[in-house]
Amino acid sequence: MTDETILTNARLVLPDGVLLGTVLLRGGLIAEVSPGRSAAPGAEDLGGDHLIPGVVDVHTDNLERQVLPRSMARWPSASAFLAHDSQVAVAGVTTVLDALCLGDLGFDESRLQTARDGARDLLALTEAGALKSDHRLHLRCELPATDMLPMLADYHDHPMLRMVSLMDHTPGVGQYADPDRYRAMRVKGGASPAAVDRRIAELTAQRAEWAEPNRRALLSLFEGRNVPLATHDDWDAEVVARNAADGIGISEFPVNPAAARAARAHGMAIIAGAPNLVRGGSHSGNVSAADLAREGLVDIIASDYVPPAMIEAAWRLADATGMDLSAAVATVTSNPARALGLDDRGRIAAGLRADLVRLREFGGTPVVQAVWRGGARIA
Repeated sequence: MTDETILTNARLVLPDGVLLGTVLLRGGLIAEVSPGRSAAPGAEDLGGDHLIPGVVDVHTDNLERQVLPRSMARWPSASAFLAHDSQVAVAGVTTVLDALCLGDLGFDESRLQTARDGARDLLALTEAGALKSDHRLHLRCELPATDMLPMLADYHDHPMLRMVSLMDHTPGVGQYADPDRYRAMRVKGGASPAAVDRRIAELTAQRAEWAEPNRRALLSLFEGRNVPLATHDDWDAEVVARNAADGIGISEFPVNPAAARAARAHGMAIIAGAPNLVRGGSHSGNVSAADLAREGLVDIIASDYVPPAMIEAAWRLADATGMDLSAAVATVTSNPARALGLDDRGRIAAGLRADLVRLREFGGTPVVQAVWRGGARIA
């Protein structure tokens, strides 16, 4: 018996180009990468399909969709987590940061229960060896929320924590920088204009009281720790400059070109959403990810809320911008791995983890055929 696996006759998407070649897997690692086909007995012929590194997703809300598959139909937490895990694995995502929200602004209190249950299940299921993909924790911290800091006190030292985002969903800033658009969205959802205006006033006052002290406390808590910090929905250059001065290195989903350009000027990694690329635009009316990419303002693609969109988004990125395939695939593999400090994955190279995805194109769309994590087939 041997723990070796040979994958041959594959179009290997390497950091510097695409090579028709062979990969030898041994002991959970990539042992060798070589050009050409292998005639070794037992070598698996991939028939010219693409082979890319396992996808690294820095932000997905997909667990929330499994916990509440329908309104008012809450699913058992561990079962929902296992369904989420199966979905990300079959999508080629071998490393995933489960984004859990701390703090409620009155949009969806159930998210806080999802966060508590999810943080617990993540640790228990990982320790039990029950998960297909490698899951880590991404805490999304709502700065104006009165309950954010007490929740953060419970989870800031979670052993699976890998990333923290500072958020502000107050109307008038960030994702809802246009209050008229926010107002129209809430009225369309059934609220009266007067009720929406009252709520905007309440949230604005709450932000004035809580956002700044919560921000300072959070930054102090993570000072000197090896936990990447991101800001969510940056909306102007002044905000970005302040974030960079505070040591925040990642701009997650900037809502307009000015914010993205400022993030680039300050050397921050820029995250765009895969659904934005696949759908051809933002669902909330903000900047097109493809437009940002054409300016060189996208470093990382995250699934946001659709894990299967990751690889398709990379392919569309190449088509829409003229970016070569290696660079486009890097936005879902090596670039996010580097931003998270996970230097053992994200590239097809000897000595790295054998996290790999086999893809076959159908009408120009990449379709996952097989997934390996640590050399073991998981999908």
